[in-house]
Order: sequence, then structure tokens, then C-alpha cells
Amino acid sequence: MQPTRGSAVCFCALPHPASHTFALTASEPARTPPPLPTAQAEQAPVIERHHALPAVPAPQLQPQALRERFARWQRDLVDGRGAAWLPEHGGDVPPPERMASRQASVLVPLLVRDSGLHMLLTRRDARLSVHAGQISFPGGGRDVGDRDAVHTALREAEEEIGLDPALVETLGCMPLYTTVTGFAVTPVVSLVDARARWRLQQSEVAEVFEVPLAFLMNPANHELRAWDAAPAAGGGRRMFYAMPWTDPDSGKRYFIWGATAAMIRNLYRLLIA
Repeated sequence: MQPTRGSAVCFCALPHPASHTFALTASEPARTPPPLPTAQAEQAPVIERHHALPAVPAPQLQPQALRERFARWQRDLVDGRGAAWLPEHGGDVPPPERMASRQASVLVPLLVRDSGLHMLLTRRDARLSVHAGQISFPGGGRDVGDRDAVHTALREAEEEIGLDPALVETLGCMPLYTTVTGFAVTPVVSLVDARARWRLQQSEVAEVFEVPLAFLMNPANHELRAWDAAPAAGGGRRMFYAMPWTDPDSGKRYFIWGATAAMIRNLYRLLIA
């Protein structure tokens, strides 16, 4: 693969009139439960699996097919047909409460391997004060000097995991995802050359790992879970996706969940649409 930096098409301010939220059930008052620790999320019961939904066919998970899918979405937006696809989930909180205080971006890196595309994910350092130990994409808040959402994602990925921007081909941006911690996040989907090497920012990133894109684009591997917050913690029900992954070589288990899993689910919906 010969990546082309700066080829991004960003759809960074799309509305979410049809997207769902995991924060509450329809019968509950509008209030957002506090952030959920990973240990509790892993204990939350599975209430739904989606074996009946189709997996994204293998030919559609090839680099050229992804380029064409994002280009087609861009054309639909220009022609006024962008509403034919909207993200399934627009955030962790109900739309009336989506008052994000800061713009942010994450890079959704798809490594081009001979065995197929693999999504690169990070595990945050367990000593961090926010989202400690969680699985995430490299990314962070937008700086004053950042040109756009793509610049933020590439800069953060270079800082956090040492990813050389010259080895990244940006396909496009997914719609904003608003987190319970107050960030409006733009996921930047990109192809990454297999020659990329990692240099982890030890204060933030504990490790990086790969998951086959075919696994993540199969809804049979998507679990919908529910957690009921205690009254002392504000009450309310939080529903979220989880995609547990066990590395076949190391046997290590990774619990992908929350905003990261929701963004992956949105990518599935785009590719299967």
C-alpha cells in the first residue's frame, strides 16, 4: 500500500436525528449515569446478541472496497443523499444532554496485512484518572494549532503510539460521537501501511494490539449489555456494546466496549448499508 496523507474527506458535523443512545431506556427520565469502570462493565449481563444480522462480506473489507465505500458516501452527501445512512449511535448521552465542551478526534487505524485488514487498538494505562485500563483508539482533544479533525487524529496517534503520518491513508471521517465525559469525537478511519512500527507513550498507553476487521464487522461478535446505576450514583440504565476478543496466539483477552465499541458498530452499519 502506498498511503496518501491529506486525502481525507471529513463529514464532521453531521446531525444525528435517527441515532440511538445507550444512556437511558425510553421510559426513564433524561439523566445520564456516571462513567462505568471496565471491571463493572465486564460483569454487566448480556441482554442481546445479533446473530441474525449479516456480517460484512469479505470482498467489502478489502482496501479498495473501503476507498470506494467512503467515496460513495461523500458523493451521496454532496448530492443530498447522505441521510440514507446515519450512525446507529451518536453518543453515550441522550441528544438533549449533548453539550460537549471540547472537540476531539480518534484514529481508527486499519492495518493492511497479507492476511487481511486488522484494526489497531490501544489499552490505556491503568494509572490514568479517566478511562484507566480501557480499550480505545489513539486520539485526544483538538489543539489550537490543529488544522482539522484529521490533523488532530494523526498528531495524537504519532504522540501516543509513534505512528508515522506518512504511512497513513485517510479514508474519511465518521459522524461525531458525544461521550459522557463531554467530548465530541470524530472517528477518522484510515488505512495504515504494515511497515508501521510503534513507540508507545508510556504515561498513557500500556499496549497496542490488533483484531481482524472481519471479526469486528460480524455482529455475531457484538454483545449488547445493560448496567443499572445505584440510586446513590444517580440511577438510570446504561446500555452499551461489548466485543470481547481473545488473541489466538497469546490467549490474552481484551474487553472492547463503550464508546470504542459503539464507533466500531457505526462503522459496521456504514459498510453493510
